[in-house]
Amino acid sequence: MATSNKREKIVVLTGAGISAESGLATFRGADGLWEGHRVEDVATPEAFTRNPELVLEFYNQRRTAARAAQPNAGHLALVALEQAYEVVVVTQNVDDLHERAGSSRVMHLHGQLFESRSTRYQELVYPMTSDRIELGDLCERGHQLRPNIVWFGEDVPLMERAIEEAATAAIFMVVGTSLQVYPAAGLINYTPTNCPTYIIDPHQPPLTSRRNLHFVTEPATTGVAKVAAELLARA
Repeated sequence: MATSNKREKIVVLTGAGISAESGLATFRGADGLWEGHRVEDVATPEAFTRNPELVLEFYNQRRTAARAAQPNAGHLALVALEQAYEVVVVTQNVDDLHERAGSSRVMHLHGQLFESRSTRYQELVYPMTSDRIELGDLCERGHQLRPNIVWFGEDVPLMERAIEEAATAAIFMVVGTSLQVYPAAGLINYTPTNCPTYIIDPHQPPLTSRRNLHFVTEPATTGVAKVAAELLARA
């Protein structure tokens, strides 16, 4: 295997589609609901102010579901690419399936389900030792804990770092996302001109102005494995 390809960077943007194949519910269903809840009721700062018990319980249930899920063939195929490439996974997902599969560089744009943080001091972030955050659980400075999740209407702190990764990609992959949720969807616009871009999703996003696009209209479990095999064969 040629060692020169070890310096090539693959940046992968993943979305809910790859987690869905491990049995986790996608963020919004066709009816606009998330596990039966309106997004406005469980994924905004206003929702947490209005009904913190509901929001905390919603994410407690999401943790239980994520803990029971297992990485799938799509996650594992991304790990396999690390044999020959530098691979950076930029995910919109808050579960830990990429890490459990073995990916060594994962950036969670929208936060991490298995972390809590202070409602007042954003820098106070804690790994969770259980699947639950309860009303009355406080940070070290006496303020309520909340999920370390980027809710709608909040800034995406890691976006600048993600843009820097995309701008230095030799190959860009998009897996299981409709490219409709911003700012994450805009990452594709920061990749180098003519950077080979693989879009892996059963539903082809409406991209027509990009060059060197390769559409793989398959689920992540088969589509990522197919692209990974192709890239490894030429490494």
